Amino acid sequence: MNNLTIKSRLEQLLDVTLSVSSSTESEWNHLREQADRMDENAISLVLDGVIYFRWIQEGNQIQLLSVEEDRLKGAERSLIEWILESTPLGAKDTHITRSTASEEQKAVQLGEWIAEQLGVQYKVATDQDIPDSMTLKSRLLPNMIPILLVSEHPHPTHTSYLDLYKLLKSYFGGEVYLIPLQEKEWLILCPEELIFMASADDREEDSSEKPEETLGSFCEGLYELLSSEWLGECHVAISHPVVPARMLLSTVALLRETVYLGRAFHVTSNIHLPWMLHMERLINSIPDGERRHFMDRVLARSDVFMDTETLTTLETFFSLDCNVSDTAKKLYIHRNTLLYRLDKIKQETGLDVRTFGDAVLVKLILLLYKVTKRK
Repeated sequence: MNNLTIKSRLEQLLDVTLSVSSSTESEWNHLREQADRMDENAISLVLDGVIYFRWIQEGNQIQLLSVEEDRLKGAERSLIEWILESTPLGAKDTHITRSTASEEQKAVQLGEWIAEQLGVQYKVATDQDIPDSMTLKSRLLPNMIPILLVSEHPHPTHTSYLDLYKLLKSYFGGEVYLIPLQEKEWLILCPEELIFMASADDREEDSSEKPEETLGSFCEGLYELLSSEWLGECHVAISHPVVPARMLLSTVALLRETVYLGRAFHVTSNIHLPWMLHMERLINSIPDGERRHFMDRVLARSDVFMDTETLTTLETFFSLDCNVSDTAKKLYIHRNTLLYRLDKIKQETGLDVRTFGDAVLVKLILLLYKVTKRK
């Protein structure tokens, strides 16, 4: 069990948040002298209402876990001490910590270069090779799967590069590259064989899963891991394999645009796939005045789509390829009830979503409504 897992399990078990800080050996000894209470052989101390636990030792550097004293009972504090004392984490992780610190410096350097070229917002980018001065360039020549991770956590400082990197490496089952972009944004680069070979092992021989389906499934698994084990609320976007050394800028721009479009048009979704957002991308490029003019021209009543039941019915109907029977089952309603709702929409809007042409128009209107209704 690694550092991250033990910390997460303790937080879940005790229903507390354990903060991480660093100190030197001399600073720890100074804390001991100032401590309100501390046994001579204990690995924790209390100072100004906060309990500090000695966690990981690397040379002269010590990582500490801390929590408000009133959040723990005496037995709970003893439990944390016992677990930390009986798990020799420091010795096992020292070589990993040192190598990862070096990797972090290289990744930060590359992230700063990306920020200089693109800024903080998504925009169309002209690709250029990663400069030779970037240490990671030579390792980014093979095809890799790019993934953009955007955290919604209100306190991003709780996310350390080391723990996130180790979590990702464990999940992918091989080497990955973690590049910090903005405060709550990371780019993950994974060798494509780690995803497609793993997927091939899991599939049956007669399976014909498309690459996009494989990437989507993998992205779902990654989101579940990150949201439950580490980052909490977050957004994940993934794209087809690229050669990062040649196409990094356009890839980051595409993934940022994908997250933006996904959050704007599909507010309940946290997984965003660029090949599922072609229509949204087109609509986003239309000036707002043109959007409003189009809706006024084709829609008799704009308030129809303010009804939650109508929105749910239509979105479910479209997601199931306009199949009436499947939609009724999905909504747990009688088929005749669904037909009544569709007839009502036809009466109020003049559009019959059971016909292809009107279905396309209503789909466009739904997407337009999502980005214009608040204005």
